[in-house]
Amino acid sequence: MDVSRLLLSVVMVMSTSDGTPVGHQTCEPSKFQCDAGPCIPLQWKCDGYNDCQDCSDEDPRYCEASDSCCFHLEQDAYKVIEGEAFHYVPYDMDDPNLPDANITWYKNASEMKNITEIVNITNIVNTAKIMSITKIMKITTNKTHRIHYHGGELFFLNISANDAGHYSARHIEPSGECFYYHLKIEVFDGTSRENLTYGSIRNSDQNKNIPCPQPVKDTCKTFNGNFTWFKGKNLIPGQHKESLWVNDATKDDEDIYTCICTWTHNHKVYNSSGSRRLFALDTRNFPNATIVSPSSKEQLADEGSSVKLNCTVYCGINAVRDCEATWFINGNPAKQMDGYNETTTLEVEDPSKRTFATATLTIQRASAKDFQHEFKCQGSGFYTVTSATLTLRQRESIIPLRILRGCVFVIAVLAVILVKYFAIDLALLFRTCFPPGRRNDDMKMYDAYVVYQTQSLDKETEDKLSNFVTKTLPSVLEDKCGYRLFIQGRDNIPGEDRVELVESCIKQSRRLMVILTPGSGPEMMENPTSDQTSVIGFDWQVGLRYALLQNGMGVILIQLGEMGPRDYAHLPPGLQHLIRQSAPIRWPKGSQTASKWNSRFWKRVRYLMPARPARKRDSSAII
Repeated sequence: MDVSRLLLSVVMVMSTSDGTPVGHQTCEPSKFQCDAGPCIPLQWKCDGYNDCQDCSDEDPRYCEASDSCCFHLEQDAYKVIEGEAFHYVPYDMDDPNLPDANITWYKNASEMKNITEIVNITNIVNTAKIMSITKIMKITTNKTHRIHYHGGELFFLNISANDAGHYSARHIEPSGECFYYHLKIEVFDGTSRENLTYGSIRNSDQNKNIPCPQPVKDTCKTFNGNFTWFKGKNLIPGQHKESLWVNDATKDDEDIYTCICTWTHNHKVYNSSGSRRLFALDTRNFPNATIVSPSSKEQLADEGSSVKLNCTVYCGINAVRDCEATWFINGNPAKQMDGYNETTTLEVEDPSKRTFATATLTIQRASAKDFQHEFKCQGSGFYTVTSATLTLRQRESIIPLRILRGCVFVIAVLAVILVKYFAIDLALLFRTCFPPGRRNDDMKMYDAYVVYQTQSLDKETEDKLSNFVTKTLPSVLEDKCGYRLFIQGRDNIPGEDRVELVESCIKQSRRLMVILTPGSGPEMMENPTSDQTSVIGFDWQVGLRYALLQNGMGVILIQLGEMGPRDYAHLPPGLQHLIRQSAPIRWPKGSQTASKWNSRFWKRVRYLMPARPARKRDSSAII
């Protein structure tokens, strides 16, 4: 065996990554053994013809570039982050599940740093011959190696910067066809991720869809991996799908979005990632142009006055370049007519970006001709042109309307005054004109039960109280108004139990009338001195209980004279509560008209009395 043949065998042994020597020992030295077994003349090797029928005699391990047997497909190029894993399947390969014997992967050894041993032996033989032999290094199929292949799949596990370079695969199909696949790998550190994106997302959609880059997505599907997403360096929680949706995207959402697939191979966990940059372009939408204003076909105006007409058109979202509004008068552009001034504005709402164009037509002095013109508002959008017509109508005189409004206002003020100051008179008049029904649903005998105190009164006050209770009060309410009153001492039934009589009569009364005097107080209920005062004290107790707890009896408070420096503080708490709800009606001292039934005092009392007097019944029905 000559020296070059020996060196060829040495180089082939050194250039296999799995350490398996490649030799031909069954054929004569003057023969070449094909991979399939047959031997061919040595001079047929690397002659550009497929003499072995499997192209092994044209294998780039032994030959310089030979294109006579195989089809060379376009090179794929990828940029990978150092420390991650990369799983590669050629784009043009139909089925990567091939027998390892049908495909062989190589790396261009001239780009490796561990070829010093080959270079050191170049002084033994021709340097060019050795370099042409050592260009290719075979990749192993051993799964324990970082870089290995299985069929059409090439694995880079925990890839490093030394793994960058050009890789090729020689694939022989059962039909004898041969194909070469080419791969270029560039390795970068993690700080360069923003320059390694798989394109960018640039559209005006409101909701942005960011798909995981295809190589990462294919790896995750092949190995049933899990997806996670990052915005910049921040994890996006809860996102584990192959696509990420950014809803209502704004400028704040612009960033680099990274899809990371975590997958398992040979019982070890690896990561593969790919990034895309998101740009939130302004959303644009061009619906049919719509006239917003004028919304009616007529506009009121006064002859001789200044008039402004607004033409507002809605054109869509971010439609600034294709939005216009203008006025036409009898078919002619308003801008070209004297006496009219048109100004236009373009408004984009924030943050909706809705675009409106407005043309304002100003008529300096409306004339009779203007009320005969046809004004047309025309709006132009991206796709359509629309219009709306408007005419001026002379406004009628507003003097009669102002007079009518003034009269209504005066009447309303008078009505408020009448109600405020003559509410009682109006109520009594209403009772007279529209009397209530004849029947009394409550079926009670008395309209009011009169409660008063005679204990601890001076002679003058006692005389005034007696005169008011026994004469003045009955003469007005009973004789002139027809009411029925129960007055203790006057209406007692002889022989009846007084305590039982008081409670029964109060039950049969529709109002409780309390007469307050300067001496009225709790003493009469705490220290009664006689049978009569005891009954009167019981009157107060039962009456106040019905007024406060039963809520079925109205209370009329009448005050005779001044209550003194203590005012109402000496009265029972229940009576003070009733006074706070309704102030007592004061008997006008020394008034000549007070005794008249239509005086202010008696009107207030009558207003608080029932609208219709109680029906007369037999006194025996009380108990």
